[in-house]
Amino acid sequence: MRRATSPEAPEVSAIATTARSRLPFDKLGVLIAAMAGSAAFLPFATFRVNRIVLGEGRALFAALPFGEAAFLAIAIAAGIVLAVSKTPARWRLAVSLAILVALCVAIGHASTFLTPPGDRMARVSPGSGFWLSIFAFALLAADAIVRLKLAPIVRIGILAAVALFLALLLASGTLSDLSILREYANRGDTFWREARTHLALALGSLAVAVVAGVPLGIVLHGRRGWRAPVLSVLNVIQTIPSLALFGLLIAPLAWLAANVPLAAALGISGIGAAPAMVALFAYSLLPVVANTVVGLDNVPPAADDAARGMGMTDWQRLVGVQLPLSFPVILTSIRIVLVQNIGLATVAALIGAGGLGVFVFQGIGQSAMDLVLLGAVPTVALAFVAAVVLDATVEMASTRSARRGRD
Repeated sequence: MRRATSPEAPEVSAIATTARSRLPFDKLGVLIAAMAGSAAFLPFATFRVNRIVLGEGRALFAALPFGEAAFLAIAIAAGIVLAVSKTPARWRLAVSLAILVALCVAIGHASTFLTPPGDRMARVSPGSGFWLSIFAFALLAADAIVRLKLAPIVRIGILAAVALFLALLLASGTLSDLSILREYANRGDTFWREARTHLALALGSLAVAVVAGVPLGIVLHGRRGWRAPVLSVLNVIQTIPSLALFGLLIAPLAWLAANVPLAAALGISGIGAAPAMVALFAYSLLPVVANTVVGLDNVPPAADDAARGMGMTDWQRLVGVQLPLSFPVILTSIRIVLVQNIGLATVAALIGAGGLGVFVFQGIGQSAMDLVLLGAVPTVALAFVAAVVLDATVEMASTRSARRGRD
């Protein structure tokens, strides 16, 4: 039975839509305000008498001198009001960045304020309230950047400015009394060695995956019958947990090192960098191969036909037309793989491959959470930087590719 509809129904729907659009508050801002408001009831900093005992949470006004705590509380309250109200995106970006700067400076001052003079055993680390506030206003800044629709080069410029600010803050010594910086002071040389190893694992496996995966994707583009079995195998590899795959590679690589002199001479063994590189390479293949196939499949037929009409050979069309037009899609797979591998390289420390995961697992074994942060925070920062830079690069490549396709 058909339900009768009133001629006024479209008008009622339009009025409801208009009413929602005129709501005096921002929906995402309400969520951000809830997070920032909740952070006020959580510890701003955590004090420990040494690096392994349980800490005592200190609220904002207990972690900082009264004047500085009051200034930060007023700034956060203003940020909450701004987040909830429908204000211009430029204001939201400026205020959120200013509050993030204030939070970073304040946590450094809190570590100095809470540490007894001359005490090298005490540890002060950021509390849950600090981290929740950072996340809330970072989300506000990210939302403002999206609303402003900033050009890729501007987004990279903002990232560079943030990195420069953090570098200057670290160089100034403002954060030196934080527990993570004290852990770094004891392990500076080791930290940079493991950071280089981490990058070598992530970038090296990515490079090998691109060298092998792009040609394989080109082959699958031309031979559609091979796609299902090859991509199915690569999908199965993706389902294997990383630690399990690392373990599965130990025995065959150990046998290879024992029976093939060249393999042993190249440093291949059952543990260490070799199984880590092989596992990361295996995980990287599916995104690279699949995106290469999709990118080539989506090349506009008109562009391909025009190249064919100009008398180009298959190789010339591939190199001069198809790959350039599919490059943004392939570059998207590189972004996915790099961010993925930066995270997975952390787990490789369990099989002796090194990397920033060394500090994570040492810290877990010693119940020293500040040591865990020494490995985890740089890993997250590297993944974030890689995502932002490559996202901007993908957007620039897409614009250039679209322009070339029209020409």
